[in-house]
Amino acid sequence: MSSFSDTAEKGPFQRSVEVGVAIACAVFGLITIFGSLKVGIGWGAEGPKSGFFPFYVGVAIILSSLMNLKSAWQGNPKILFANWGQLGQVLAVVVPTTVYVVVLPYIGIYVASFVLITGFMVLLGKYSWPTSLGLGIAVLVAIYVLFERWFLVPLPKGPIEGWLGL
Repeated sequence: MSSFSDTAEKGPFQRSVEVGVAIACAVFGLITIFGSLKVGIGWGAEGPKSGFFPFYVGVAIILSSLMNLKSAWQGNPKILFANWGQLGQVLAVVVPTTVYVVVLPYIGIYVASFVLITGFMVLLGKYSWPTSLGLGIAVLVAIYVLFERWFLVPLPKGPIEGWLGL
């Protein structure tokens, strides 16, 4: 009984998460600034060079990150951000979605989407296999008709779509 309450109250603290996010955003701002400096941040004959606006956006990101870092550091260090069980539920969505994005260019949008939709329905939604497979196929047919046929927008295809002539 006490082991459950112990695990429910364990996890990263809000301060550490906010500090980590502020640092990550500041790094993103620095990358933006360095990229802008490479392409030029001044004025050319036609007006501002291509790095002008991204440079100032990077500066704004860094300044905002420093404000967030200060605010996080002044907050209560003992407030729990989330317990490990809650973070596990978030990762159950984030990890498959990340895999989906990574494999999409190689296997195509239709196969990747079918696996993602069906997998989410069966594993997270606890739907039956026939319902999940049927809805997965229905969504793919709807996407194909809507984008490929009606709007004439080609979507990324993999070897299976090529084999089917889609």
